Amino acid sequence: MDHIRDHFESEAKEFDDTIIKLIPYYGQMVDAVIGSISFDRDAAICVLDLGCGTGTIAAGISGKFPKSHIVCLDLASNMIDSAKRKLANHKDVEFITGDFSRIGFNGNYDAIVSSLALHHLETDGDKKAFYAKIYGNLRLSGIFFNADVVLASSEYHQEVYMRRWIEYMSKSISKDEIYGKWIPTHNREDRPARLMDQLKWLGEIGFRSIDVIWKYYNFCVYGGVK
Repeated sequence: MDHIRDHFESEAKEFDDTIIKLIPYYGQMVDAVIGSISFDRDAAICVLDLGCGTGTIAAGISGKFPKSHIVCLDLASNMIDSAKRKLANHKDVEFITGDFSRIGFNGNYDAIVSSLALHHLETDGDKKAFYAKIYGNLRLSGIFFNADVVLASSEYHQEVYMRRWIEYMSKSISKDEIYGKWIPTHNREDRPARLMDQLKWLGEIGFRSIDVIWKYYNFCVYGGVK
């Protein structure tokens, strides 16, 4: 994870501007995660954001649930610094800098969310084990939603996914940058898994009401309830 941490440390300042150019309809993806957290506005819920980045989703949760306790965990200290600025007015927030795959986050959470982070787990076995860890840290009826890059169920559809992604990036990024920087970075750092496999794993672990809330080819929001 060291090279991934270094990548995000160096790009934290530009991250918010860059992400909307790289991730199709990123705002919709974020809204889907926040909208999937269904509690009373005044509920003092406890939320864990794994790989919080610059705090975009956490800030949205803060606005929707002002009495929530939010734990923001990220690998890159510069990302945490950005998240601190976005959540400066939230009264009950905790920031942790570290590798979520290695450090403990023991607790009883009402909601655990993640955005564009869990695909960095190396193997399918790592991902399934981590989903089980998430399940074990949720309260009964707690929810988990993940916004992430995924693989298609077939080679044919995966080629379509990649074409659509490149078409989207081409609206604001040059082909030289796409093929010289972002596609190589994706191939070097990202380890996405098939969406259908991940939904199956969630069911095997014990999650119920599993669903895909939002999807655009290889990017989607999915999760379930404990």
